[in-house]
Amino acid sequence: MLSVGLTGGIASGKSTVDRMLVERGAHLIDTDQLARQVVEPGSPALAEIAAAFGPEVIAAGGNLDRARMRAIAFGDPQARAKLDAITHPRINQMVRAELKRLEALDPRGVVIVDVPLLFETGGDKRYDCTVLVYVPHHEQLERLMARDHCSLPVAQQALAAQMPLENKKKKADFLVDNSGSLDETLKQVEHLWQKLLGKARSTQPRS
Repeated sequence: MLSVGLTGGIASGKSTVDRMLVERGAHLIDTDQLARQVVEPGSPALAEIAAAFGPEVIAAGGNLDRARMRAIAFGDPQARAKLDAITHPRINQMVRAELKRLEALDPRGVVIVDVPLLFETGGDKRYDCTVLVYVPHHEQLERLMARDHCSLPVAQQALAAQMPLENKKKKADFLVDNSGSLDETLKQVEHLWQKLLGKARSTQPRS
């Protein structure tokens, strides 16, 4: 089985590329979804977050107030590190368990693990190869403001919390430029999928 760490900047369109790869036969592990499971009401992680940041980060219904927590984390690197120390080990444990399950299910398959901060956290070392989905900086800002209905300074602050795009490009094994049409992205994904299938075959032990 080939494990692929896929990442991209905020509002770069990772989910679009994820969907295209799944349609071609890839398995998908979305760490954003796992991150939500980790902090469900009543979970140990949510209790630790409340103890670390105060009860105000818990919404009235008992869920994590994501907007408030995001504002705290983006504005303070130490706060972000504290939050990551609570959630990341649990998320990584869930990823490992799912990879093990999928390998037993489909030993010759390709598994895409969508990780927003793949390079920032050193997570790229856990996977056989990496993919970066990107758009130019100005377009990323425009998409983020439209998606989250936020101001330019807030969008800039969110992007500043991530590794610069050019640094990510140097680290990634494969690139997908998602700034064009869907058809243009699809052509790149088709080419990428063939490359990944080839790598998956080459990593299989000889019988």
